[in-house]
Amino acid sequence: MSYGANAYARVSQTAMSPREAEAAVLIKAATRLQTVQADWENQKDGLAEALNFNQKVWAIIAGAATEPDSPLPEPIKTSIAQLSVFVFRRMVDTLIEPEAGKLTALISINHNIAAGLRT
Repeated sequence: MSYGANAYARVSQTAMSPREAEAAVLIKAATRLQTVQADWENQKDGLAEALNFNQKVWAIIAGAATEPDSPLPEPIKTSIAQLSVFVFRRMVDTLIEPEAGKLTALISINHNIAAGLRT
């Protein structure tokens, strides 16, 4: 196989579909939150940064899913919008009154949505 063909083969194996990319970003956000939660006393200074990253991820998800030209069925759009509101409220609540346990729901949601995107 030529060098060019080998390079193409490597890239094609690592390229992700949009759904896989979305799942990977959700897992990255969950991992950041888990890092803070697992070592709360030493990592809580990183809470705002982890929540900010999660907020950016969910702003993109909510925006894309609820656009008028989104191909998603209306019930799915509504569910994602409602879930996004919960996520945003939980993040604000966690910033106002920081507690490690409040991150559990955010971590779980990110993992579950990522799992759904991978199926």
